[in-house]
Amino acid sequence: MGISADDVKRLRELTGAGVMDCKRALEATDGDVDKAVKWLREQGVAGADKKAGRETSQGIIDSYIHAGGRIGVLVEVNCETDFVARTDAFKALVHDIAMQIAGIPTTLAITEDQLPADAEGSAEETVLMKQAFIKNSSKTIEDLVKETIAATGENIRIRRFTRFELGQ
Repeated sequence: MGISADDVKRLRELTGAGVMDCKRALEATDGDVDKAVKWLREQGVAGADKKAGRETSQGIIDSYIHAGGRIGVLVEVNCETDFVARTDAFKALVHDIAMQIAGIPTTLAITEDQLPADAEGSAEETVLMKQAFIKNSSKTIEDLVKETIAATGENIRIRRFTRFELGQ
């Protein structure tokens, strides 16, 4: 079966993946766009795991202020190059992470190994990477980061955050 340029374009718009990755995904799934999206996601997760050991010394710090200035978050997210740090996809990820932290007051740590021993609550409540994404509850923050790793081709790491709430 031949893969049309329109199918590749449509898959690119849905996933943000590269042209050749989209073409390979469509070939692997006999042109089924829905299956190709899933295939790309699975391949991206596998690729993200391979990149996990790479150094992340670039990135951005972003802020999010909510509830009329009553809640604020500063978050630092790192990537491998300043080129990726300047992309819209990376900036959107960092802003979504800051918004997530602002929206979930029980967030105490980025990963489970950083969680204080006396922390109360489940990992899904207290660990950022395990939380359901507030914009799409079918994904976790970890899924969101891995998808961005797959789209950018670079390792990404949430380094640190601070959440401020007026009167707390």
